[in-house]
Amino acid sequence: MTPAALKHLAANDPVMRRLIREIGRCELVPEMRRSPFQSLVQAVAHQQLNGPAANTILTRFKQLFPGRRFPRPEDLAGVTDEQIRACGFSFAKIASIRDIAAKTLAGVVPTSRQIVKLSDNEIIERLTEVRGVGRWTVEMLLIFQLGRPDVLPADDFGVRNGFRHAYKKRDLPTPKEVLAHGERWRPHGTTAAWYLWRVADAARKKK
Repeated sequence: MTPAALKHLAANDPVMRRLIREIGRCELVPEMRRSPFQSLVQAVAHQQLNGPAANTILTRFKQLFPGRRFPRPEDLAGVTDEQIRACGFSFAKIASIRDIAAKTLAGVVPTSRQIVKLSDNEIIERLTEVRGVGRWTVEMLLIFQLGRPDVLPADDFGVRNGFRHAYKKRDLPTPKEVLAHGERWRPHGTTAAWYLWRVADAARKKK
């Protein structure tokens, strides 16, 4: 993320200024090479699971499609639900993955070339039409694939927990509280979220 983002956050929020000093530069690097289809499938895999567990499931899933770095939407027609289930996906997630593939082929889920021309809100509106894809899932795509600078996923537990620790709150803040405070971070909400995730990670390791 840009030095301008760090400068803005440090100038507008003393807690962010301290976090930037303690943690150092924001190291968030979006994976631009992923297609929206791949990003959504990966995000669904990560729902309600920790990173290592989700990555194990995804590795098994990719092995169903030899010769491909990641399957294309049309490749899913060649595997059964039972094969996908054996990778570790629940039936609800399988239904979601099938719908991501169908809506990609139908043009609801845009291509990599199309998505960069859409605004954050347009992307959220289109992608939340997909079964099992909520706002949080699309926000992860906006941050980690598209590198959009002003995304604050206020429903994310890590963001809220990081906020609680960083701002010395007794209770977990509501998404509304995080968004209200986050107004001072605009237009660099993504960078602020990254710092809150680092705080949450550090708190978890301390436990």
